[in-house]
Amino acid sequence: MKIARTLSKSLVLWAIEEETSKKVPDPTIIGGFHQISSICQKTRIDRIVVALDERRGKLPMDQLLACRLKGIRVDDGIAFTEELCGKISVESLYPSALIFSNGFKRSFIIKKLKRWMDSFLSLVGLFIFSPLGLIISIAICLESKGSIFYRQERVGEDGKTFNLLKFRSMRVNAEEKEPVWAAINDSRVTRVGKVMRKMRLDELPQVINVLRGEMSFVGPRPERPFFTEKLMKGVPFYSLRHSVKPGITGWAQICYPYGASQEDALEKLKYDLYYIKHMSPLMDTMIIMETLKTVLRGTGAR
Repeated sequence: MKIARTLSKSLVLWAIEEETSKKVPDPTIIGGFHQISSICQKTRIDRIVVALDERRGKLPMDQLLACRLKGIRVDDGIAFTEELCGKISVESLYPSALIFSNGFKRSFIIKKLKRWMDSFLSLVGLFIFSPLGLIISIAICLESKGSIFYRQERVGEDGKTFNLLKFRSMRVNAEEKEPVWAAINDSRVTRVGKVMRKMRLDELPQVINVLRGEMSFVGPRPERPFFTEKLMKGVPFYSLRHSVKPGITGWAQICYPYGASQEDALEKLKYDLYYIKHMSPLMDTMIIMETLKTVLRGTGAR
């Protein structure tokens, strides 16, 4: 094994096979595992990031211990990515990394505070946005026949299903066969629907879901059972999203651009797990403020 390039004076990143580096000379290689301690001393490194997918029998424990005893910080690659990017990489994640990590605090007080905050905001939201909801309802009726609201089964906390409410933004019977992912510039969306989606106004009726206790204002976006079954088979740790109530908005929604595919679901899961691990009233407030900025800028889903 070889030590890969130094990203800064405070970081050593290593994950390159010795055989590969011999065949393809790489100027970013600065030494071998047996040189870790001396390289850290010469270049004044104060942090090492272990970025190996497979560690059994490959970790230079003596070198790492010597560095640690000299006060050099040794971090796991997954934990480093979490700190740097605000997401938890799941491709090479072992359950033990979650079991023995800090976070995932679920005190009775925090749960109650989150529920009180949801109830208060949903009541305020219903009062403030009722006139706007009336205008939207009239616009929907004038453009196309059908129900004002769109009810769709979604998977919530502990895998329980519920009917998510939205203002109808698509034409009636948009899905005549099996469910399909929504898309940017979806041809099934009406003219009124495009405006609502841009401003995320179609989500307003979900304050009723929040008031019922089926959702929270902040949490992972709930997915449909049809897609959930597929994603649980193809995306590692996907079921962990159901350990908390789904939300109208979330950490993934403000950090990741709109997308609807299994690849997008994998990326969003990384942010959802980060939120579940670090969720707090302060983080919820920050996410709500960022969401309001997005709505005011009109940069929501199209």
